[in-house]
Amino acid sequence: MKNNIGVENKPDGFRSFGIFLSSAPSLIFRLGCWFLNFKRKAKKGARVFQKELIKQGIDKPTAEVLTELYLKPSELRQYMTFLR
Repeated sequence: MKNNIGVENKPDGFRSFGIFLSSAPSLIFRLGCWFLNFKRKAKKGARVFQKELIKQGIDKPTAEVLTELYLKPSELRQYMTFLR
Protein backbone atom coordinates (compact mmCIF):
# COMPACT_ATOMS: atom_id res chain seq x y z
CA MET A 1 0.00 0.00 0.00
CA LYS A 2 1.10 3.57 -0.60
CA ASN A 3 -0.03 6.57 1.35
CA ASN A 4 -0.56 10.03 -0.12
CA ILE A 5 3.17 10.90 0.16
CA GLY A 6 4.23 7.90 -1.90
CA VAL A 7 5.80 6.00 1.00
CA GLU A 8 4.83 2.38 1.20
CA ASN A 9 2.96 1.38 4.37
CA LYS A 10 3.50 -2.10 5.70
CA PRO A 11 1.00 -3.98 7.82
CA ASP A 12 1.27 -3.32 11.55
CA GLY A 13 2.62 -6.80 12.28
CA PHE A 14 5.67 -6.29 10.08
CA ARG A 15 6.32 -2.84 11.51
CA SER A 16 6.08 -4.11 15.09
CA PHE A 17 8.41 -7.00 14.29
CA GLY A 18 10.89 -4.61 12.68
CA ILE A 19 10.86 -2.33 15.71
CA PHE A 20 11.34 -5.31 18.03
CA LEU A 21 14.10 -6.75 15.85
CA SER A 22 16.05 -3.50 15.86
CA SER A 23 15.77 -3.12 19.64
CA ALA A 24 16.35 -6.79 20.50
CA PRO A 25 20.15 -6.64 20.96
CA SER A 26 19.99 -3.77 23.44
CA LEU A 27 17.05 -5.39 25.23
CA ILE A 28 18.93 -8.70 25.54
CA PHE A 29 22.02 -6.88 26.78
CA ARG A 30 20.05 -4.95 29.41
CA LEU A 31 18.20 -8.07 30.57
CA GLY A 32 21.50 -9.95 30.76
CA CYS A 33 23.08 -7.21 32.86
CA TRP A 34 20.02 -7.11 35.10
CA PHE A 35 20.10 -10.88 35.60
CA LEU A 36 23.84 -10.95 36.36
CA ASN A 37 23.36 -8.18 38.91
CA PHE A 38 20.45 -10.13 40.41
CA LYS A 39 22.59 -13.29 40.66
CA ARG A 40 25.44 -11.37 42.29
CA LYS A 41 23.09 -9.95 44.92
CA ALA A 42 21.53 -13.38 45.50
CA LYS A 43 24.95 -14.97 46.08
CA LYS A 44 25.93 -12.18 48.45
CA GLY A 45 22.66 -12.68 50.33
CA ALA A 46 23.28 -16.44 50.45
CA ARG A 47 26.69 -15.91 52.03
CA VAL A 48 25.15 -13.70 54.71
CA PHE A 49 22.31 -16.21 55.16
CA GLN A 50 24.71 -19.11 55.63
CA LYS A 51 26.92 -17.19 58.07
CA GLU A 52 23.86 -16.27 60.14
CA LEU A 53 22.63 -19.86 60.19
CA ILE A 54 26.00 -21.07 61.46
CA LYS A 55 26.15 -18.20 63.94
CA GLN A 56 22.72 -19.21 65.28
CA GLY A 57 23.95 -22.75 65.94
CA ILE A 58 22.98 -24.76 62.86
CA ASP A 59 25.68 -27.21 61.78
CA LYS A 60 27.59 -26.45 58.58
CA PRO A 61 26.21 -29.28 56.35
CA THR A 62 22.63 -28.31 57.19
CA ALA A 63 23.43 -24.64 56.62
CA GLU A 64 24.87 -25.50 53.19
CA VAL A 65 21.71 -27.41 52.23
CA LEU A 66 19.50 -24.54 53.39
CA THR A 67 21.68 -22.07 51.48
CA GLU A 68 21.26 -24.12 48.29
CA LEU A 69 17.49 -24.02 48.82
CA TYR A 70 17.77 -20.26 49.35
CA LEU A 71 19.58 -19.87 46.00
CA LYS A 72 17.33 -22.25 44.03
CA PRO A 73 14.76 -19.61 42.94
CA SER A 74 17.49 -17.41 41.46
CA GLU A 75 18.58 -20.04 38.91
CA LEU A 76 17.93 -19.27 35.27
CA ARG A 77 16.53 -22.76 34.74
CA GLN A 78 13.74 -21.98 37.22
CA TYR A 79 12.72 -18.95 35.16
CA MET A 80 12.85 -20.88 31.91
CA THR A 81 10.57 -23.66 33.22
CA PHE A 82 8.20 -21.03 34.57
CA LEU A 83 7.91 -19.41 31.12
CA ARG A 84 7.02 -22.69 29.36
